[in-house]
Amino acid sequence: MTTVFVKGLGLIGSSLIRAIRLSAPTTVIIGCDSDKKACDYAVQHHLIDRIGTDLTAAETADFIILAAPVTTIVQDLQELAHLPLKKNVIVTDVGSTKQIVLQAAAALTQQGITFIGGHPMAGSHKSGVTAGRADLFENAFYFLIPAVPNEHACASIQTLLRATHVKWLTLTAAEHDKIVGQISHLPHIIAAALVNQTQQAFADFPLGMRLAAGGFKSITRIASSDPLMWSAILNSNAAIIMQQLEQYIAHLEALKTEIAQAQQHKIYAFFQNAKTSRDQLGADKVGELPGFYDLFINIPDQVGTLAAVTQLLAQNNINIVNIHILEIREDIDGVLQLTFMRARDRSLAEDLLQQKGYLVLRKEH
Repeated sequence: MTTVFVKGLGLIGSSLIRAIRLSAPTTVIIGCDSDKKACDYAVQHHLIDRIGTDLTAAETADFIILAAPVTTIVQDLQELAHLPLKKNVIVTDVGSTKQIVLQAAAALTQQGITFIGGHPMAGSHKSGVTAGRADLFENAFYFLIPAVPNEHACASIQTLLRATHVKWLTLTAAEHDKIVGQISHLPHIIAAALVNQTQQAFADFPLGMRLAAGGFKSITRIASSDPLMWSAILNSNAAIIMQQLEQYIAHLEALKTEIAQAQQHKIYAFFQNAKTSRDQLGADKVGELPGFYDLFINIPDQVGTLAAVTQLLAQNNINIVNIHILEIREDIDGVLQLTFMRARDRSLAEDLLQQKGYLVLRKEH
């Protein structure tokens, strides 16, 4: 019987556990988390079979999954190197920075312990054990970064997590950190900075933040992510992030100059280049990372309208991951933004809503 030890019962860890339960319900899962309430919830909802108070509970495991913040993962790897682990155990993690993690894992690999770095490229603005979902990673890329080439161990992890329905991709640690720095870490910094700057700009005008909607909320959605996790990520990938920040600031400085000098053709090129590149992102493009699928519909200002929409989708087993009213004023139609995890769900929702007479305004990926 396979035993899996999971350290960290937050969004990612609990979602992986739920996926393991789907594909291998007889697997013994030991959960460990510094939050006692998270452990109790996991036991009560049959996510884990028992609670491990510390890393010593991993000594009997066939798989060890480290799903805490990166700084904690590094500490855990150092501690695991001093424990009598099973000879054929496979240790992996889900940290979003890999070079620092593989450096810490060297103490294990020198003892012949197999370590495969991992990183599922999916998440949510929600956090905690209650936010976990077995389908959280569906169609997302899941990076594997072996400390030492080991096809058998990679295949074992893929089998264990087969119910996640991810797209597996093997990279080096350096390749991984550069990629995620640009497409994940930097965007989170930009989103958080924009929210903070806007808050300061409206310090004497509170109505400004209340009016923020549409594009502002869309571009800053990821600013709601866990601050503890993201402060750890920036610390662990500092050199790459600083370089990418400098390049981004240089682009902003260039645009600032073009605006000041009224160089309209360059300003136009700035937006045109971005539009062309953004429009090329799609499901058929290599390297496209899955995101959220938004549907914007026109809704009347009537009692029960919102409930009618959500009930219609629920009755047809279509899951909404987020819902937001962008604009609504008394006696005037509003705009309802529905967010889905999969393009298929959005397509089904669009057909159903149009059949019921709702006007679809636009779709975004």
